[in-house]
Amino acid sequence: SRKKDWYVERNGDEKTLNTVLGEITFRRTYYVHKQTGAYAYLSDDQVGLTPHERMDLGLKARIMEHATSMSYQKTIDALSYSGITSKMSVMNVIKGREPIPNEAAEMSDRKDSTPSVLYIEADEDHVALQHGKSTIAKIVYVHEGRKPLSKNRHQLIHKRYFTALSDNESLWLDVANYLEETYDMEKVRTVYLSGDGASWIKEGINWIPKSKYVLDRFHLAKYIRTATAHMDYVRVPLTKYIRKGMKRAVADLFRVMLQETPSEAKKESIRMARTYIWNNWDGIQRQKAHGYVGCSAEGHVSHVLSDRLSSRPMGWSKDGLIHMSSMRIFNQNGGSFFEQLKKEGLRKSTKARILKLDRRVLRKANQVSGGVLPNVSFYLQGKKSGTSVILKSIRGL
Repeated sequence: SRKKDWYVERNGDEKTLNTVLGEITFRRTYYVHKQTGAYAYLSDDQVGLTPHERMDLGLKARIMEHATSMSYQKTIDALSYSGITSKMSVMNVIKGREPIPNEAAEMSDRKDSTPSVLYIEADEDHVALQHGKSTIAKIVYVHEGRKPLSKNRHQLIHKRYFTALSDNESLWLDVANYLEETYDMEKVRTVYLSGDGASWIKEGINWIPKSKYVLDRFHLAKYIRTATAHMDYVRVPLTKYIRKGMKRAVADLFRVMLQETPSEAKKESIRMARTYIWNNWDGIQRQKAHGYVGCSAEGHVSHVLSDRLSSRPMGWSKDGLIHMSSMRIFNQNGGSFFEQLKKEGLRKSTKARILKLDRRVLRKANQVSGGVLPNVSFYLQGKKSGTSVILKSIRGL
């Protein structure tokens, strides 16, 4: 079938690929299409190699697996047998593609075993950017409660992670979609949403049905310590009044603390803690709700994000941070980098074939019409413009 459409241009062209087995060099034939004059390495098409490809999917997946937990240089050292020697090569594998979406890892169907209570916990990691600035990487995870592993250790049941930098709407939409896809929300009585009181976390109440906000105990204890740093003897009664919901007693105690504190700086700390507790009062009282199991967001943000993004002195680019945080989340959700790369490659090749066919159809239409389609000539040339983007979107590309 090849001989009907293609003839040989030349033989023996070499290509070298870096793989998990090391460098592999092979020879292939270069062909020309008899009708269109297009050139192609047909063997490359058969095995899914794109022009200028220097790594196979197995090695790319291995690079991504290593880079999620170690530096680019350590990734190179761990894969020294592959022939990769440049940190730029590692970076190109990570950043030379779209970030992995939150929904990429396979979701399990829990509709038949949907619990009456679900839990959502959220926190953020402060990450240093290049040129001295910083930003936050947000993490949200859903689970069904926890089960004991040992005396002081527990494991979350069916947890699922999500991340984003600044787009709160997309983040909570991903969480809401996951809940609808995975659970029968008619069976769910309550969704407890826990966090430190940040506005972007409380925004989740507007997206998640049947959700109730709960302030996590870690941040409550942190602000109580801040307010009572110079009055240790007040810490126990203040904590007791707050937990029992004695708002009047808490207000009186704060007033006495302010009166007995001479330092203006310490007074400001007391006022800050008081404002924080007032703003989260309802969320604090829900810590006593039946079925609430607490919040472990601090530990999860440390393990899932901080361990790679901020625990060591380094500066990220915004693009690199987006890619790395999405990879960490994908890995925690049990996703396979190899399967993800295969899916991305299939989508790219399908899109390329559609674009190629579309150009051929338009070219033939232009020839048949005697060149009366001047307004789409830019599309045939492959140039990108506002109109071309609109036409491609109409075609579903």
